[in-house]
Amino acid sequence: MNIFDLLMLIYVFVLAIFVGFELITKVPPTLHTPLMSGSNAISGITIVGALLSAGFGEMTISTILGIVAIVFAMINVVGGFLVTDRMLKMFKKPSRSGSDGK
Repeated sequence: MNIFDLLMLIYVFVLAIFVGFELITKVPPTLHTPLMSGSNAISGITIVGALLSAGFGEMTISTILGIVAIVFAMINVVGGFLVTDRMLKMFKKPSRSGSDGK
């Protein structure tokens, strides 16, 4: 990899950070839970790519970065599902089988 390719990758990475930050800060709170469900699907795709990166050959930098990506994507997926499940429980109607005999 020459220096031009490395600079281009760094440029794209920094640009993605700025665009991602701007997009996330513009999301209203009412859309947070549905978008989190969608981001869980994207993190699932990240896990597949990280598994492919981590699974080839001996222990190289791509293997180490793949393992780190798997860990962070799994934390994102599990946390997203927990938060989404908790938010959906808030919208369920309470059961009428209380202790008042009704």
